[in-house]
Amino acid sequence: MKILVADDHAIVREGVKQILKSLPEVCLIDEVSEGIEALMKVKSIAYDLVILDISMPGLSGLDILQRMRQLNIESRVLMLSFHPQEQYAIRAFKLGAAGYLSKDSAYEELAAAIRKIAAGGKYVSSAFAESLFFSNHSHTEQNPHDSLSEREFQVMIMLAKGKTVVEIAREIFISDKTVSTYRARIMEKMGVKKNADLTLYAVKNNLIE
Repeated sequence: MKILVADDHAIVREGVKQILKSLPEVCLIDEVSEGIEALMKVKSIAYDLVILDISMPGLSGLDILQRMRQLNIESRVLMLSFHPQEQYAIRAFKLGAAGYLSKDSAYEELAAAIRKIAAGGKYVSSAFAESLFFSNHSHTEQNPHDSLSEREFQVMIMLAKGKTVVEIAREIFISDKTVSTYRARIMEKMGVKKNADLTLYAVKNNLIE
């Protein structure tokens, strides 16, 4: 297997690589620490598995996942995150991820996830599967950000991180006017008026670090 590990934390990359080195079927391990470099790698090399961090400089893991889908890149993807699984996992699976794990998962679980995804399966931790089951069978209201489209959610996170309309437009290759339109929709759906309100909401709900 050829595997790419994309994470901006060197300790995490090293831990993942140690697990991968213990798997006899792994023949190549590449690593990158930021999103744009990760996208360039997956566009040039046909990896069997890409292990993506949700939060990276440049492009986030979800951004890369979306680009991979648009480019019909068939590498299977396992998402890693410090964020609670229910906050990002559903969006990641909708974008084509084959698995999602929290970085505080045991290394044994990570190894199991890698093996299952590499064999063509999908991996969901038992804890997340349980929380998803109960959330689908409860009558509690959804969070405001659950009503956002994938693109609106992407723009909301970038706004919450303090990026300007121009910076967002440049990073996701759309016009400033289109970003402004998304921002207006986001503000209406979220019931807020300022970017600072989005930042407070995102921090409170563990959507950004």
